Amino acid sequence: MSLQDVLDPTTFGEVFLTLFVIMDPLGSIPLFLGLTAGRTTRTRKRLAGQAVLVSLFVIGIFALVGQQILAFLKIGVPALQGAGGLLLLIVALELLTDRGEDPAEVRDVNVALVPLGTPLLAGPGAIVATIVFVQQADEAGEFVAIAAGIVAIHLAVYLALRFSAGITKVIGEAGIVLLTRIAGLLLSAIAVQLIADSVRAFVAE
Repeated sequence: MSLQDVLDPTTFGEVFLTLFVIMDPLGSIPLFLGLTAGRTTRTRKRLAGQAVLVSLFVIGIFALVGQQILAFLKIGVPALQGAGGLLLLIVALELLTDRGEDPAEVRDVNVALVPLGTPLLAGPGAIVATIVFVQQADEAGEFVAIAAGIVAIHLAVYLALRFSAGITKVIGEAGIVLLTRIAGLLLSAIAVQLIADSVRAFVAE
């Protein structure tokens, strides 16, 4: 039995690189620091783990039964893009206007689930890419490679977020405030792009 029969290296590379570009572990660092501003280093580490687990769970579910879920609910990709864009826009406005004054525990849970876990990490792009890879797979080695690629990219994201806490010791609280505003601006741009793509797709149908 060859390596390709167990795990197709070409498929693994395609899945990992595609999701790496879409999920952008390094680009998520300023967004993560901005969204977790005011938390302790220990809390940031916990939130990083929670967000990655949520993302892994969501993408894993869509890898297994994504096509069936979308077909059953009669939901198209444009609807996913629009919903994700609206969620991110709400969070972006809170970051830009500094209106997030909820209790710490509630904020921790909300940040880990939404928008970090989804739709920031497990967003429409990552979900659609995963569904497409599963659709194109024919052999057991390819399915194993897809699963391994999904786990590997989430490990990369976790390491990026996990060690981003050290950045706060260098830039200080003033730097965190600045990153929060930058994160809000970046999130709003991502949100507008998702909404624009959604509208364009609906018009093209």
